[in-house]
Amino acid sequence: MSGLWGHPRIGASWEGFALGQFMQIINPSQVYFWSTHSGAELDLLFFHQGRRFGVEFKFSEAPKVTKSMHVALNDLNLEQLWIISPGPHHYPVEKKISVWPIHELPELATQLRATL
Repeated sequence: MSGLWGHPRIGASWEGFALGQFMQIINPSQVYFWSTHSGAELDLLFFHQGRRFGVEFKFSEAPKVTKSMHVALNDLNLEQLWIISPGPHHYPVEKKISVWPIHELPELATQLRATL
């Protein structure tokens, strides 16, 4: 098992798994991958009740905010951007950007349905 954690493709594999979990639990009706010619990317853009939201999937317990995230926030006028990670807690990292643990996706779904 320790060989798996050190494998160079574990991040991409985990991101695919996390995307599948997000789609199943949150169940957004419209989803998109977004990128620019200059290289900025967003793993998932979705719409909910007329508002735009962004999601990045990072295999890190303490993911960092990237330039791409800032570009996506501004260019897409996102309401919120979540960084989904395997970490234990959710917490804000900047205005409109929060880290959210994958095991708490059901709580995020509940919040989306209740408040928006």
